[in-house]
Amino acid sequence: MQKGRPAPGFQRNPQKRIDILPHDRKVSVTAGAVVLAATSRASRLDEEGYPPVLYIPFEDINFASLQRTELKTHCPYKGDASHWRLAMASEPQRREVMWAYEDPYDEMLAIKGYGAFYPDRVTIEEEER
Repeated sequence: MQKGRPAPGFQRNPQKRIDILPHDRKVSVTAGAVVLAATSRASRLDEEGYPPVLYIPFEDINFASLQRTELKTHCPYKGDASHWRLAMASEPQRREVMWAYEDPYDEMLAIKGYGAFYPDRVTIEEEER
């Protein structure tokens, strides 16, 4: 893995913890009848002060149903995030439904090539244990 981009957030706050762990259940993401993602290879990101976030490998995301937007957001621990919205959505439902850190800081390389979905904008279901 290429390194050389340490997170400024961790440099200022070295006691901050963000854990990325394999998620042991199958996950599906839908918007209405459209399956946006389905995987048994998700990772769960746990960050203090925030609910857990499931990250899904790009290979298991239906990018044909998504459209990249110009929105960029920044996290001092993860890096710059790109965002996607539903390709088939009409106004005013064209807000972003997914984000990804395509070039994350060194400490977060485990989520490179993974996307996460806003749980209040899509349906995220996990297989029962």
